[in-house]
Amino acid sequence: MTYSSPLPHNVIKPYVTGASLSLSYTHGHLEQIDNAISSFLQGTGIIKAPTLYINLSRPALVEHAIQNQEGSLSKDGAFVVKTGRFTGRAAEDKFIVDETEVHDHIQWGDINHKLSPAHFTQLLSEASGYLQGQPLYIQDLYAGRDVNYCTPIRLITTSAWHALFARNMFIRPEDLDENDKEAIQQNSKRPFTILHAPHLYLNAERCGTHGPTAITTSFKERLIVICGTQYAGEIKKSIFSAMNWQLPAENILPMHCSANICKEGDVAIFFGLSGTGKTTLSSNPERILIGDDEHGWSKTGVFNIEGGCYAKVINLSRKTEPEIWDASLRFGSVLENVILNDDGSPDFYNNSLTENTRSCYPVDFIPNASTSGKGGQPLNIIMLTADAFGVLPPISKLTTAQAIFHFLMGYTARIAGTESGLSKEPKATFSPCFGAPFLPRSPDVYGALLMKRLEENPKVQCWLINTGWSGGPYGIGKRFSLPHTRQLLHMALNHSLNKVTFETEKYFGLQIPSAVAGIPTELLNPVNCWTNPQDYHKQAEDLALRFRSHFETLSKSLQGVIRFEGDIFSSNLSVKHL
Repeated sequence: MTYSSPLPHNVIKPYVTGASLSLSYTHGHLEQIDNAISSFLQGTGIIKAPTLYINLSRPALVEHAIQNQEGSLSKDGAFVVKTGRFTGRAAEDKFIVDETEVHDHIQWGDINHKLSPAHFTQLLSEASGYLQGQPLYIQDLYAGRDVNYCTPIRLITTSAWHALFARNMFIRPEDLDENDKEAIQQNSKRPFTILHAPHLYLNAERCGTHGPTAITTSFKERLIVICGTQYAGEIKKSIFSAMNWQLPAENILPMHCSANICKEGDVAIFFGLSGTGKTTLSSNPERILIGDDEHGWSKTGVFNIEGGCYAKVINLSRKTEPEIWDASLRFGSVLENVILNDDGSPDFYNNSLTENTRSCYPVDFIPNASTSGKGGQPLNIIMLTADAFGVLPPISKLTTAQAIFHFLMGYTARIAGTESGLSKEPKATFSPCFGAPFLPRSPDVYGALLMKRLEENPKVQCWLINTGWSGGPYGIGKRFSLPHTRQLLHMALNHSLNKVTFETEKYFGLQIPSAVAGIPTELLNPVNCWTNPQDYHKQAEDLALRFRSHFETLSKSLQGVIRFEGDIFSSNLSVKHL
């Protein structure tokens, strides 16, 4: 391939589509292409690569992935891959470079591990040396549908299917109109570059890592290096972590949430950890999906950080989740660790590789997805939990202080069968801001931003919805039915719950409806569902103690940006900026 003029290297523009550059063309007089190759690799430590496949289309990437024997096609055309040892994030192998410019602002600890600049230099040298000997796939994409906060991304990887994943997951140049592209260019944000070497296993002693795998970010250099894991979620969540670093400095609240909007323009935000129903409940045929996992909330409204969806599909049913089902079967989608039946159709009930089976597809594969990826100010915020102890009510109305408290707690419960290494008893899980693994900063930085947005928008109503168990803990009780949960959610979103009477629940100070048309009354107050009320009271007291214990531990690690006043389970709980 030859060009008549030098190729620009500013990633703001979709400058090349479907191109390949090969060093075999550069020997001798075609110095121009040699310079172009160098421009694409600028700042990465990679000097040259035998071939660059630049911004290939979705069909072309599928073709390359098949030719490279990276996976296979399902009966309906989705690309199916196995990710090997890692079928989820390698949380112990996540590092942030301990640079002077960022040191005092990082919440160092078990989530954000330190890597010295010297070790990062060595790690980068090993990664770039490995990559420059491989054919490379480059994708130039974006994070953030609001052009005022949009950040360019450049992925450089050895794997066609990971390039396909990124093209599905992030915002593509063709998603933007010319005015958007001009605005992004004028903002001139430095790109984040991802060097992705899934089959490179590091020397831990030389690189200062815990083992051969590392997901390392330098916020100063805006460079992310991923080595030793094929799990594609590392690409997605590395960028989300970067946005969690960047956006608070711009007065934007980054959120691990889904969001949708009704035809009248009412926006709803859904917070929730894996397994709570965040993706399922936000995919509603009666509402337009803004995005399913990562958003920003500015003074002007909510915007999607991504351009795709990454749905957990274990036990996926066409009956209960038709939009996700249909999107997961389409050509161009990526199915991770999903087993195929003999006829080539996906077996979404097969967990032989992992419970964390995933489907990645562009958001426009959902029929009622937003084309703009943006909405105005929300009217409802839904905080989802899957309480496997059978204690929390199916829906509760929260005060502003309670909403910030539950946001900082980020509670759900994990159960055996969905997480390896767990006993039969549920395990309480607290993930601040419903996204602790992706927060470089202290949780109360994000809590203060949520408080600020709620103060700016006093009409916002916050809700806590439990999609977990009732009538007993997991193994004894039953999970709330999806139709009942959908009905309660629908009534919250259309404001009809504002017309019902609420009463205060005993243990957590939650406001719960006394009666709701179409919902069995005993379901609304969990104590009424237990055969032995004393068992419920004992379980509720135990869960309340877990909350208090975790809040005490959490409080010690906060930066003191906000302060709660009053008992955390009182309806009179208040919160103040410091």
